Amino acid sequence: MKNKNPIFSRMDEQTAGGSGFAYSEGMNAYQQAGHQPYPTQAQPGAAVGVPSGPPTGSVYEPITNRMTLDDVIVRTGISMAVLIPFALVGWFTAPTMPWLYFGAMFVGLGLGLANAFKKAVSPPLILAYAAVQGVFLGGISYAYDRWAQGTGYEGLVSQAIIGTLVAFVVMLTIYKTRIVQVNGRFMKIMMVAMVSYLVIALMSFVAALFGVGGGFGFYGVGTLGIILAMLGVVLASFALLIDFESITRGVQAGLPEREAWRMSFGLLVTLIWLYLEILRLLAIIASNRD
Repeated sequence: MKNKNPIFSRMDEQTAGGSGFAYSEGMNAYQQAGHQPYPTQAQPGAAVGVPSGPPTGSVYEPITNRMTLDDVIVRTGISMAVLIPFALVGWFTAPTMPWLYFGAMFVGLGLGLANAFKKAVSPPLILAYAAVQGVFLGGISYAYDRWAQGTGYEGLVSQAIIGTLVAFVVMLTIYKTRIVQVNGRFMKIMMVAMVSYLVIALMSFVAALFGVGGGFGFYGVGTLGIILAMLGVVLASFALLIDFESITRGVQAGLPEREAWRMSFGLLVTLIWLYLEILRLLAIIASNRD
């Protein structure tokens, strides 16, 4: 099955005797470096689908720099360090140049697709995505904030930021404690839910063009809108669990260090999605205040 997050869209469900996304990516990385594939037979005491040693029959030295969790954290931090200043640019230019963040939205979409389908990891392209998305997030946040202030609702953006951070910590705790098992069944349910939500979101966008829900589409239709917005927040939050599992698999499979950029990009995509869903939910709540 495929993940909603584009960077993890090639992650396959692990089955007995089979291998998932991380193992396949590790094989590809070694083959590109000139190595022979790992043997697929699991050794006693070794995890299924995790390489048991360096490739055999190769004239090349094994890759020594393996991806670690710290590598992913550092690169995610670098991406956020780029995104935040550009978000300020988007915020301060929104009043006089609203076209800037509108344009950034489409450029960000293009860069996101380029990063998702690019075989070789490109850190500059990932950082460019973070910068452009920062401009878009800053501008759209300003628009939401000014609109909410007109309804008497204060602190919309700060609440959305705090909500995103809280959701991240909560989902990380859930993942670490294994309260929710990220297995094949979970991923199938998530896939059905995400595809269904995408269809509803597209229909809502078309409806919004015709003035339904005061410009919010289905999301602006009373209680239904709040339910849909809450569903979006829940799906984006649970998508983090799939990202965490993908990162864990990558580390266990011994992917090359450069793949940490790919993992951090996928995590960044989900965090941006989560923030936008929370921002919309708060805006809908503000619009329904008496």
